[in-house]
Amino acid sequence: MWVHVCMCAFGWMCLSPYLLAPSASSSSSSFQLCAKVHETGLKVVRIVAKSREAIETDTAKLSLHNMVTELALTPGSGHEALRKLHLLKQELGELLEKDEKKYRGLRAQAEREILHHADVICCTCVGAGDPRLAKLRFRQVLIDEATQAIEAEALIPIAMGAKQLVMVGDQCQLGPVIMCKKASKAGLTTSLFERLIALGHRPIRLEVQYRMHPCLSEFPSNAFYEGSLQNGATEAEKTLTGVDFPWPTPQRPMFFYISHGFEEISGSGTSYLNRTEAGFVEKIVTTMLKGGIVPAQVGVITPYEGQRAYVVSHMARVGSARAELYASVEVASVDSFQGREKDFIILSCVRSNEHQGIGFLSDPRRLNVALTRARYGVIVIGNPKILAKDPLWNSLLNHFKDRECLVEGPLNNLAQSMVSFPRPRDGRSRRHGPRDPSYQQSNRDNNRQPGPMDSRFDSRYGGGGPPPPPGVGMVPPPMGPGSLPPPMPMPGAPPPPMGDYYGYHQGFGGGAPAPISQSQSMGGGGIHSQGSFGGSQSGMSQGSYGGGSYGGASGLQSDRLSFASGMSQVCRIEAVSAQSLAALVLNCLFLALQSFISHFLDETFYSRK
Repeated sequence: MWVHVCMCAFGWMCLSPYLLAPSASSSSSSFQLCAKVHETGLKVVRIVAKSREAIETDTAKLSLHNMVTELALTPGSGHEALRKLHLLKQELGELLEKDEKKYRGLRAQAEREILHHADVICCTCVGAGDPRLAKLRFRQVLIDEATQAIEAEALIPIAMGAKQLVMVGDQCQLGPVIMCKKASKAGLTTSLFERLIALGHRPIRLEVQYRMHPCLSEFPSNAFYEGSLQNGATEAEKTLTGVDFPWPTPQRPMFFYISHGFEEISGSGTSYLNRTEAGFVEKIVTTMLKGGIVPAQVGVITPYEGQRAYVVSHMARVGSARAELYASVEVASVDSFQGREKDFIILSCVRSNEHQGIGFLSDPRRLNVALTRARYGVIVIGNPKILAKDPLWNSLLNHFKDRECLVEGPLNNLAQSMVSFPRPRDGRSRRHGPRDPSYQQSNRDNNRQPGPMDSRFDSRYGGGGPPPPPGVGMVPPPMGPGSLPPPMPMPGAPPPPMGDYYGYHQGFGGGAPAPISQSQSMGGGGIHSQGSFGGSQSGMSQGSYGGGSYGGASGLQSDRLSFASGMSQVCRIEAVSAQSLAALVLNCLFLALQSFISHFLDETFYSRK
């Protein structure tokens, strides 16, 4: 957790009402703050949007609209006129225009009185622009979860006359949610908190954590905070008594539960679900409920809405406990749990496929949030073979394995798994030690992008058969500086003898031999030419005419060249002469004209068809 303190702040509460502005667009963080501040004995008022006033919460009695209503219903409160009009409106349903105007005025007066006597006013950043706060000035402003607010949101409470500003947030966790990709690329995802850090303001890091069991904080501390976090609570203080749950290692309330079920597309078509993992979640929750854990202590985190909906319905349908118990277990996304905590967290990873990757599970900030929500225990469910391909997940899985917390089998008879993980793709675990030089080199070789493929082996251009062995059909490397390309012999000339220069060519010129070219160009192409229109004697041309603008990536209408493919020759040219250069130019011009006419006729035929 990081805190930005802008100006020295002492004796805040006695100066004026103190504005707490959680940055989250939802009011969940505001609820949490209100409850915690109210426990200190301070007078707290929470302002919510008009559209959310009907929502019942645990802190509803602290909301401004409920306080006004309670004031209007209390005899002897000094607001008899407001009380009479309020009771009349409840009885009749609506008031006359004159009485309605008077009622609104009396209600606004009561709201101003309550706000004036409050010690702390709590609202969202956008809620700080409420008209009821327009005439108030706040010398002290605290913005919680500041890294989740865009800069424009954070400026709203700051503009309320702030002289002392405190921003609390963690740039290693989730940032602002921006739906517009253009705005995101333009920099709107950068919060004011991160902007201040980039400008050289040094934040204060709160290095002592009191939430988690020491074994739960070990990996987040090493992976995200350079190992600087210290535990303010002991193992004994973070161990619940009277709870019966089969932890594989009793002194470590955590484990990774191996699941081999594959992901599916959800019914909405825009999300994923994993039925096997949902079944594991139901069994774990049922075991916790039977072991003495209250439903409100358990939280299920899943990154996909499809899995969230399926887990809720599956527990209610299959679970052996009462349905209302499962309904009290919160199942939500990572974003919903930001800034919150539960005694036990179950994380369902969902993603399990061979080739599509793990999506935004690879986001380290999301993983950080998911792993740091629990006080007493964490259970992660996923497919380690798939997740281990990501460097950070590879580190997490090895962390569980080294502590004998990587398990599989029935929940009542968990056994340690000896599964081995593939090395991460970039050759190291993120933030965990330097790269292995030997593996780094081999990994670069494995990830090297192949060159353009000879069209004879490419099914898109009518080629068939299996792909060529490594090195066959690929464009050879460029020639050294000062070297000259070999000449193109005229049609009908005998092929030169075999030699050192090798290449593949599928030209248009009716069997004309071509040197060291792997293009599908319309005229033979010079050495290393790829997609040139009439061939290129320069030897280094790539797409000089038809490569980009006129014929795709392999010459003019390369997908229709199979009807006029010439012979492939392996050639060696030893000398370049003026006669061969002239012959090449004439040959290229002739073949270019012929190919253009063929293309025009072909296009006319297809357009009429």
